[in-house]
Amino acid sequence: MDDPWLGRILREGAAPGMLDALVERLSPADLQTLMMAVYRRRAAAVTPAGLLRRYEHDRFTAPSPVDAGDLARLTLLAHECLTRHGFTALALAPVCPLGTASAVATVSQDKVVTTTRTTEVVSDVTNVLALECALRRRDLLRADARSRTRVRLGAVQRVLRAQPFGPGMMPHFALLGLCTAGRGEGSFDVETLVEHVEVHLDVLRGLGRVRVGFTDLTGGRRRTALRERVLDVLAPRHPEVGFGFDDERVSGRGYYTGAAFGIDVTTPEGEVVNLGDGGFTTWTGALLGNARERLLVSGLGVERLCGLMRPSSQGESSSEGRRGDPFTLSGDVSGGEDD
Repeated sequence: MDDPWLGRILREGAAPGMLDALVERLSPADLQTLMMAVYRRRAAAVTPAGLLRRYEHDRFTAPSPVDAGDLARLTLLAHECLTRHGFTALALAPVCPLGTASAVATVSQDKVVTTTRTTEVVSDVTNVLALECALRRRDLLRADARSRTRVRLGAVQRVLRAQPFGPGMMPHFALLGLCTAGRGEGSFDVETLVEHVEVHLDVLRGLGRVRVGFTDLTGGRRRTALRERVLDVLAPRHPEVGFGFDDERVSGRGYYTGAAFGIDVTTPEGEVVNLGDGGFTTWTGALLGNARERLLVSGLGVERLCGLMRPSSQGESSSEGRRGDPFTLSGDVSGGEDD
């Protein structure tokens, strides 16, 4: 076995072929019934004292260290920004179908928390939004096989990831996720890149030292289009933000296709913190079996942002209906996620 721990369990188990039987012979419904019975019996043996010990020491169950009120205000701000930029905000379920991360985004199933009911706890907002985008694009394509109507969805969701993180990092945290799905032709790529970046910059408005770095993942074939139709469009609109190319980027290659971007902020102490990330994927194309379908996904670390900031006394909306800057940098990066 590739996994020595699993190999030991199977060697020492009383039922030869147990893994194959569970994976291949039992239907999903039967496996769910079996696992529910297993955990029902295990739960019956839990004592109040044992429960408290588990709650105290289980890294998945500790509450977030960020201020709940600050997080709620930041979440409301994010939803206002989504609406302002023409995105439909959704309140997602806390779970999604089994394989959402591994089948759509090619992330190891070991990095998500799987339930006994053939579902998994949401580990990335954009994976689930991609499923909803695919359903909505499918309806549009049934009405018009060449539909160019774009689906713009967004959500703020607390996600849970199973992989170990560094000291002070929580396995669960809030993310703002955006997805734009449509027919991948014409100006789709450059227009959607500008749209996504502007949503995130709206959330970060007034933050200070923000930089957006774009990466051409095609070996330079899209660099001119990115410069002329993305960077040169965004820079005059946001003169306080730094824009440029990140040619040294390593993360996301093989995950994104075509182009990607990252959003960093520099704290008053000079620390550069990554807050946002995005790029094009083939997810909706694969879900719909249609290679013409294109999807841009991006995310912003709402929890990390909240941990970086403190409330500002000027955060109330003005009489003109536009908000002031609700937060200012504090330089405190505790409580943020490691994504």
